[in-house]
Amino acid sequence: MTTSGHDDSFAALESRVREAEFRDDFVVREIPSPQGLAPQALALSGDVRPDESGDSPYGTGRFVLLHDPDEPGAWHGPLRIVSFAQAPFEPEIGTDPLLADVTWSWLIDALDSRGAEHHSASGTATKILSTGFGSLAGEGNGAQIELRASWSPVGDPRAHVEAWAELVCMLAGLPPGSEKIAVFGARKAERD
Repeated sequence: MTTSGHDDSFAALESRVREAEFRDDFVVREIPSPQGLAPQALALSGDVRPDESGDSPYGTGRFVLLHDPDEPGAWHGPLRIVSFAQAPFEPEIGTDPLLADVTWSWLIDALDSRGAEHHSASGTATKILSTGFGSLAGEGNGAQIELRASWSPVGDPRAHVEAWAELVCMLAGLPPGSEKIAVFGARKAERD
């Protein structure tokens, strides 16, 4: 333990997460960690092509690396990653019955493509459809997908944070290698 009560092994994991490389159009910053989930945590926020205010009309996400040396039963180890990813879609895509399944598969594919070994994965994919009424009637219909997932990482956490970033960008319509390509269909900006 260090003098701050911070486990040296977790400090090394934090350093690896902070060394992660992200595409130029995905802005990541460290945010305060949620309290009460684990004795030690590191939290990040990421936004796809944010505007001047810092908001993104394309997609956003959160990544939290948790460490509990007591190894909670559901974790099956001392580390757990909790993640969130959200992106707007056209209403026609939001009604696709396979959207939730595809979203989950993109997370697993991103983890696999980065060699981010894991176990005990769980999560939910939520499709949200909305229609404006009254003074919001002009905003029309909208849709978005939210993925909340957690898993126990094995090995280098850098691969896991980079996989999470890939997922958020995929949901925003930006597959790997599309840094300079325009995004079509973002609806969040129209609804603000």
